[in-house]
Amino acid sequence: MNNQLLKSYTLFLFLILFFFSCSQDSNQFLPDLSENLIWEAEFNEIGIFSSPRAADLNGDGVQDLIFGAGKNELIATDHGVIALNGATGDTLWTLPARDQIFGSAGIMDITKNGEPDIVIGGRSAVLYAIHGQTGELLWEFLPDISFEEARDLGYFNFYNPQFIPDQNGDGLQDILISNGGDVTISPDNPNRPSGKLMIISSSTGDLISEAHVPDGNEIYMSLVVSKFHANDDELSIVYGTGGETFGGSLYRTTVSDLLNGNISNSVELAQSEHKGFIAPPVLVDLNFDGYLDIVVNAVEGMIMAISGRDNSVMWEQKIENTEAYGSIAAGHFLDKERVDLFTTFSIGVWPVLLETEQLLIQGQTGEIIRRDTLGIFQTATPVVADFNNNGYDEALISVNVGKEEFSGPRSYANMLVLNDFHNNLTYPVTQLEDGANVASTPWVGDLDNNGILDIVFARMADNVNIFAMNGFTLSRIHSSLSYSNEVKWGAYMGSNYDGIYR
Repeated sequence: MNNQLLKSYTLFLFLILFFFSCSQDSNQFLPDLSENLIWEAEFNEIGIFSSPRAADLNGDGVQDLIFGAGKNELIATDHGVIALNGATGDTLWTLPARDQIFGSAGIMDITKNGEPDIVIGGRSAVLYAIHGQTGELLWEFLPDISFEEARDLGYFNFYNPQFIPDQNGDGLQDILISNGGDVTISPDNPNRPSGKLMIISSSTGDLISEAHVPDGNEIYMSLVVSKFHANDDELSIVYGTGGETFGGSLYRTTVSDLLNGNISNSVELAQSEHKGFIAPPVLVDLNFDGYLDIVVNAVEGMIMAISGRDNSVMWEQKIENTEAYGSIAAGHFLDKERVDLFTTFSIGVWPVLLETEQLLIQGQTGEIIRRDTLGIFQTATPVVADFNNNGYDEALISVNVGKEEFSGPRSYANMLVLNDFHNNLTYPVTQLEDGANVASTPWVGDLDNNGILDIVFARMADNVNIFAMNGFTLSRIHSSLSYSNEVKWGAYMGSNYDGIYR
C-alpha cells in the first residue's frame, strides 16, 4: 500500500474512533453535526468545482443556494448554473452553458426589483447575468459563440466577479473581473495568452474597459478590490498572474487605471519565477494600523503577508515540498484580539499531489503555530465559524481520503472535519462517504435565520476518479447548538464573497 495513502486512511480511522469515544467532559466542546441532515440533492452526469452561494431567491425567508456545474472542459451542459430551494433542496431553476461553470456567483440586484440576481462565469468565456427569481438569462457577455471564436477574440475563463461603484452612469454597480487561461495549451508550452482585467456593465453586459496584465502572463486568480484605508481616494485591485507550470507575480493597481485601459503602472508586490499565483488573496488588517494587509498563497509553496500601507513584505513562510492551490481562511482561533490564518497546501509537485498539509499561522508574525496532514489532494478553502459558541473560531475543512484496496483500483471517500484549535481537538463531523470533493468550498451560515448554523457542502459521486464530472451530491446539515457570533468567513472568499475579512 502507498505509504502516504496508508497514513491518511489510518489517521481517519483513528479520528472516527476518537469522535465516538470522546468522554462526556470532552463532548461539551463538540457540536453535534453528524446526524442533522436537512436535505440532499443528487445530480447525475455532471460535476461541481463551484462553491455554493446563498441568497433568498423565492422570497420565503430562507436563503437559497446558487452554484455552477458542468461536464468536462469544452463540453456543453443543460445544467451550467443551478439554484436550489434552501428549505427543501428542490431545484428552483437551471440554466444551460456551452462549457463548465466552475466560478462562484456574485449576488446583486441588477433588475432593480429589490431582489437578488446572479452574476457567474466559467470556461469558454461564459459570463452570465441571471434573474434570481426566474432563472431567466438577463445577458451573456459573448452570446452564441464557440470556444474557438472566443479564443480568437482573446477571451478565456471568467473567474469570480466583484462589484464596484457605477462607472457608466446607469445607477448600478458594475462588474470587475479577471479573464484568462487556455485549457487547450499543454502544461510545458510557454506560449500562453496574456490574462486581462475587465470592467463590465452589470445592466447590459457591455465591456466598459479592459487591460492586459503587465507581465503578459496568464491569469487564473479571482481578484479582490477595496480601499485599503478608510481615507483612501482610490479603490485598489489585487491580482496575480502565472499558473501551475510557469511563473508570475502578485500586483496592485487601481480601478481608475483599469478604467483608462492601462494597468502597466501596477505595483509588483511579489514575484515567483517558476510557478504563479492562483488562489485569491485575503485582505485583513493584521497589525491594527488601520490598513488592510494582503495575505496570499503562491503556488510554489509560499504564504506571505504584505503591508497595505506601504506594500512591503511583513513576513513570509516557505513550506518545503508543497504547492498551494487553495485560498486562506481567517479567524480568532486562539486569541480573541488577534486574527490568525488557516490554509491547506498540497504535498508534492503538480500533477503528483497525493497528500495535504494544514497550517495554522500567527497572523502578526507568520509563525507556524500548528501543522497537520489530513487527507489527499484538495483545493477547497477552509471555512470558519464559532461552531461551539465559546467565543473562539473553529475551522471546517473538506477532506478526501485515499483507500488502497487489496484488489481492484484505489478508491476515495470524503468527510468534513472540524479543527478546534482552542481546545486542541480535530474530529470528523460527517461520516466518511464514497466520492471526493476537489474544489467546492462549503458554505456556513444561518440559512433560515433561526440562530442555528447550517453547513452546505458538495461531494462528487465517483470514488475512483476524483476529477470525474459524472455526478455529485449537495447536502445541507445543521448544528445542534445555537450561536451568537457573526460568521465572517463562512464561504469561499469569505461570507461577503469579496476576500475581505472585516
